[in-house]
Amino acid sequence: MASCASLYEILGVYAGASNQEIKAAYRRLARVCHPDVAAIDGKNSSADEFMKIHAAYSTLSDPVKRANYDRSLFRRQRPLTMASIFPGYTGRNWETDQCW
Repeated sequence: MASCASLYEILGVYAGASNQEIKAAYRRLARVCHPDVAAIDGKNSSADEFMKIHAAYSTLSDPVKRANYDRSLFRRQRPLTMASIFPGYTGRNWETDQCW
């Protein structure tokens, strides 16, 4: 899993997934990646992967944490505009567009 993957990508669900879908995805991945059921040679990588899966589930299963995460995710994905670079910039208007 990529280190920059969103929590939704880690669990393999879409951003509008319900709590039941998130829980089902977590349980499905836990059956495969939990260190107690992983093969002996892959326990270290399995433990790291399971910790990411568990962190994603604990954030997305709590409504308050999920709302905060969604807000931060939206802020990161918003394209840069003049208004985001210069907070006092309100955009162009007719008076400033004229070539006097």
